[in-house]
Amino acid sequence: QVQLIESGGGLVQAGGSLGLSCAASGRTLSPYAMGWFRQAPGKEREFVAALTWTGGSIYYADSMKGRSTISRDGAKNTVYLQMNSLKPEDTAVYYCAATFTRLFTSSSFYQPARYDYWGQGTQVTVSS
Repeated sequence: QVQLIESGGGLVQAGGSLGLSCAASGRTLSPYAMGWFRQAPGKEREFVAALTWTGGSIYYADSMKGRSTISRDGAKNTVYLQMNSLKPEDTAVYYCAATFTRLFTSSSFYQPARYDYWGQGTQVTVSS
């Protein structure tokens, strides 16, 4: 079983920055890909960013391009999400996700159903 533990959420003013971390444990094999999703109250879970563990492919939601950076530390089995120029509409619970199944199309990375393991979520609140 894989455990994903997120940290780094909190309250930040609009225009500020916040970094999230997600540490994976419980399986010796590295995941094929890890990603970040978010869910605001009353809305569906939406894609934020993802990468393949080899680092060969990185994907961002259009809303986060230019404002966020996803990265990973293989030695620590940890994926990071640095978010800048935050807006009130970025307020949501942010979830880390992992899959050990190869994804063959870029669109697959954007789909929550493609990920097998999820963290408990961390709240990000951006005040105006």
